[in-house]
Amino acid sequence: MRILILHNAYQRAGGEDTVVAAESEMLRDAGHEVIVEKVTNDAIQGAAAKARAFLLTPYDPARKQWAADLVRRTGAEVVHVHNFFPLMTPAVHEGAREAGAAVVQTLHNYRLLCAGAQFLREGAVCEKCITSSRIWGAVHRCYRGSAPGSVALVRMQHRAEQHGTWKKHVDRFIALTQFARSKFIEGGLPADKIAVKPNSIRDASAPGIHARSGALFVGRLSVEKGVDVLMKAWAKIPDMQLTVLGDGPERATLEAMAPSNVTFKGGVSGEAVRQHMLEAEVLLMPSIWYEGFPMTAVEAYAAGLPVIASRIGSLTEIVEPSTGALFEPGNSDDLAAKVHALRASVGFADLGKGARQAFEQKYNPSANLRQLEGIYQDALRARNAASGNVAAREVTAPTPA
Repeated sequence: MRILILHNAYQRAGGEDTVVAAESEMLRDAGHEVIVEKVTNDAIQGAAAKARAFLLTPYDPARKQWAADLVRRTGAEVVHVHNFFPLMTPAVHEGAREAGAAVVQTLHNYRLLCAGAQFLREGAVCEKCITSSRIWGAVHRCYRGSAPGSVALVRMQHRAEQHGTWKKHVDRFIALTQFARSKFIEGGLPADKIAVKPNSIRDASAPGIHARSGALFVGRLSVEKGVDVLMKAWAKIPDMQLTVLGDGPERATLEAMAPSNVTFKGGVSGEAVRQHMLEAEVLLMPSIWYEGFPMTAVEAYAAGLPVIASRIGSLTEIVEPSTGALFEPGNSDDLAAKVHALRASVGFADLGKGARQAFEQKYNPSANLRQLEGIYQDALRARNAASGNVAAREVTAPTPA
């Protein structure tokens, strides 16, 4: 199969960029022909570029032609869009679909429904843009506190809905969990077009036997990650070391409130993260927002590392009793109690075995590849049916040379 992947890369690389790279490699290894086209937000420099981005974020006609030309030039059968904001715009879906490709969109976050993409406002879950009107995203300046940016995003949402972009020009959406799927259906996306497929990573190696000690946090040090809750909880666990990997706007505040048994390492390489995961006893995920599907959790499971996470959104599906535990979001006492209880009862070693088993059964690349190929096949059938060609052919992975 010939697959064109489109992605608007972020200025600071994150989980979505990792997924794009991992899925591209996975598809190529299976024998598919994969073309990746990226744009980057680094291009938005200076007042003129920012004004242009504001005007074109809702819809850029030049990007429609760009996507159509790419499909015709590459002969892509499937166009898989990851992030399209702000430079690609929903115009790429229209261009790709009208050029004859089946279009698939991965829903990494909630930007189609929420200007802030997280259903989070002032440190608490907010769903006003689902239950009332998208205009609240502009009223509350939900995109980075920026009035122009928030207005541009709400205009994008409105135009896509008014022109039927998601219903007419996308053949399949990929939600990362059932929870996320339910939110997108509640927000108006067609239920019959939304498949569920988690993220996965290449299994570098089995975790083996390591001397494990201490707890670990990996991620951006920003409000939605709830790391302040973790600092408060760790003051109640003085006999266990906590290592924090990552950087972000809240780092100075968090370091100032951290007890003495917390060490901040800053941003480190992917290999260093994996090594820390092989040496830690448990990973903490104290998020206060509806996480999409954090790659950190999959990486932890691959390393045989159990997870203690907030009982919120998609995390309630990802973390099971056999792989870790859940605590009340924002409740540092409950988090500390869960850590103490697990240490005193089942222990982290058995949960680590459950985490590794979950990776092998649910999140390994082989299973993920089969799911992704199935979604592509469904998208091709939908495209052919919509164009009147009901004899849609089955697409299978070619045999690698």
